[in-house]
Amino acid sequence: MSKLKVGITKNIHNGHLGAEERDPRPAMIENGGLYPLLDKYDCELVEVYQAELTEEEEKAYGARFRMGLASNHTADHVASLIRRDIFPIGLLSNCNQLMGMLAGHQRVKGRYNPLRIGLVWMDAHGDFNTPETSLSGMTGGMPVAVSTGLCLHHIRRAAGLEPPLPMSYLSMVGLRDIDPAEQYLIDKHRLGQISVEDMRAQSPAIMNEIDRLASLTDLIYVHIDLDVITSEEMPGHGTPAPDGPTADELAKTVEAMFTHPKVTGLGLASYPGEKDVDDIGLRSTLKQVEGAIKGIKSRN
Repeated sequence: MSKLKVGITKNIHNGHLGAEERDPRPAMIENGGLYPLLDKYDCELVEVYQAELTEEEEKAYGARFRMGLASNHTADHVASLIRRDIFPIGLLSNCNQLMGMLAGHQRVKGRYNPLRIGLVWMDAHGDFNTPETSLSGMTGGMPVAVSTGLCLHHIRRAAGLEPPLPMSYLSMVGLRDIDPAEQYLIDKHRLGQISVEDMRAQSPAIMNEIDRLASLTDLIYVHIDLDVITSEEMPGHGTPAPDGPTADELAKTVEAMFTHPKVTGLGLASYPGEKDVDDIGLRSTLKQVEGAIKGIKSRN
């Protein structure tokens, strides 16, 4: 069997207002055991890329817009990896970088011939708020809504995600902390879901959802906000929620999903960084990469 080729793409532009925009946490995952893990599974690391703004883009108004521009560079790299049959792993500052990963999958055959992309969204939160429904006003609670065209179109377009994803192309995994108006939107659009209980039991619902997405789309991207993992195994996360899956339960779910040939890319977002206790969260994070690799390698 040939080696699994892997490409790492980092997006450190977090879009935060009035704060440092360049986030060190993606590099903490990169340098915290990722390379030995790839060696363990005899993967070939083809390249490591970090999205950087041009001198002109650095002058663009607004941290959120600059984040969108950086995500557009991420998209170009992800598309290049997939075209060359290289497994893309996104190390992402936060979930706002979702759009770049999706756009990269979308433009594999060119910007003007967009593929249909399914999204598996693993998160304790739906991130399906709009500015009108959000209780906090944080854009970090909106990336799924932005990616589906509900709001903040200028950020989505800056990232190059066009067209937005249809609602039927989504599957929400592990949700358990949802704002009331956000829950209304999730119910209104009848988004596909996989529960924490499904993951604990390794229920047929997991692959049923993947099969449903595969029937509608060309490629599927799996995005993990690390707060989906139970807070005991992701200490220091800024948005913890109780009663999540263990890292092992989530990794088994990821492994199952990546057995499907249309499941193409993985993104890891919002690692706690310096607040992680004894690298517990780091080990939980690397288990998800391991699960994806094992799933891909098990394909016939």
